[in-house]
Amino acid sequence: MKNIVQIAIFLLQISIFFVVFSLGLQTSIADATCLLRKPGLFIRSLLAMNVVMPLVAVVMAATFHVNPAVRVALVLVAVSPVPPLLPRQQSKLGDSTYIKGLLACMSVLSIIVVPATIKVLGKVFARDIHISPLAVAKVMLVTVLLPLAVGMLARRAAPRMAERMSTPLSGIAFLVVLVAGGVLLVVALPGMIALIDNGSVLAIAVFVAVGLAVGQSFGGPDHGESTALALATASRHPGLALAIATANFPNQRQAAVAAILLYMTVRILVLVPYTLWRKHLLMGSGSVKPSSQRAA
Repeated sequence: MKNIVQIAIFLLQISIFFVVFSLGLQTSIADATCLLRKPGLFIRSLLAMNVVMPLVAVVMAATFHVNPAVRVALVLVAVSPVPPLLPRQQSKLGDSTYIKGLLACMSVLSIIVVPATIKVLGKVFARDIHISPLAVAKVMLVTVLLPLAVGMLARRAAPRMAERMSTPLSGIAFLVVLVAGGVLLVVALPGMIALIDNGSVLAIAVFVAVGLAVGQSFGGPDHGESTALALATASRHPGLALAIATANFPNQRQAAVAAILLYMTVRILVLVPYTLWRKHLLMGSGSVKPSSQRAA
């Protein structure tokens, strides 16, 4: 079993690299830096993801009587940036340029913002909680910044090949993500079931729903931007949350992994009705074309 888990983790890491690499094949420097040219949207995005949601997590941790591991998971995912796989989902619903810029910008900023936020939260909870900028940089470099940069360089060197490769490579890599993630989910299932008590699932669902509402409102009047920010605010980087948990709660690592996986599972279920609603709305407004028209 241990060997199977190690293989699954290895395949998951490799496949995530290639999913983000394929996104880089579709990303220009102008795309990656687009938020720098939209200061209003940049500030709203930063506030929604890095100020409002940590505050929401703190309030929920103090008021919801749920499993301690779930409370810790909510706080840790709240301080984490955009997950590397989210742009693949966002691209079907939101503004593709803003999505790429949001991933790149928030990944870089997280190196400074996350350790600072964790330090503040440590004082709030009167606990010695910390994560070094180097540890955050390592996670973000491996999962986002390096594959994105390599993909962008490949696009610049061979744009036609990059255009042909990006979609099939993303599809294959994402399929491997699903298989490897499914294996890890099955292994962690007993631990996840053990956490389903005293309203833990409800608490996570409320957290995700609040994230959607916050992102939707902070995203502004543009349907594509507000949808993209809603998904980003409700969906956070599980790898970084796990790194923070491991550094600060080494004796509770297994429970933390189960709680973070439970969050990811509940998040998917909560996002289904939202994505269907936004897809219907965006297609009705002409912002998103049916897949047959996009292929044409």
